[in-house]
Amino acid sequence: MKILLLEDDVLLNELISEHLEEDGYIVDVCFDGYEAQDKAYSNKYDLYVLDVNVPNLNGFEFLKDLRSNKNNTPAIFVTSLHTASDMQDGFASGADDFIKKPFELEELSLRINNIKRLYKIEDTNTIQISSNISFDPISNDLLKDDEIIHISKKEAMVLNYFIKHTNQVISISEICANIWEYENAPTDATIRTYIKNIRNNIGEEFITNLKGVGYRFNKI
Repeated sequence: MKILLLEDDVLLNELISEHLEEDGYIVDVCFDGYEAQDKAYSNKYDLYVLDVNVPNLNGFEFLKDLRSNKNNTPAIFVTSLHTASDMQDGFASGADDFIKKPFELEELSLRINNIKRLYKIEDTNTIQISSNISFDPISNDLLKDDEIIHISKKEAMVLNYFIKHTNQVISISEICANIWEYENAPTDATIRTYIKNIRNNIGEEFITNLKGVGYRFNKI
């Protein structure tokens, strides 16, 4: 299940996204309405989790725009707005649920499970890399030409990070900072080994080595 999270508070964005990923979901994060709009029109999601008071385009207007273009993906507002009028505006914009801040992360999980039940959404974690390669970030399995290739948990985390940042230049230090805690960080050589193993499994054409800069995951 793939979720788009719109939340401009950096710390809360990180807390929610980490919680959702621990629940087994694939999460794309964004911090303002225009960024969310670009992602929503460029990708297919199973659920939107939206703050309201965000820069550029607020959550209500963002969802109204999607609904006017016949995008009926379920949406949950998570917001500090708490009056009956606020809730009315939220549901009028096309929301399926409304959670008031502050809230417990487990409440969000329960609300998502209810959305899945109502919409009969089946959990699917598979990411299609190419016509003949798919990746399951939960089981850490690659399916290539009907052959299952199991990769290590850390290799799967690195591959998942690359996929989330397709066509962007990613440095070794960025990979390290976003996957490992500082005290447990591996050496640069170890991370390069993980990347080498991934390239061997999916094909070197998917990850370009930009010497002295980093790597780029290519959408083919």
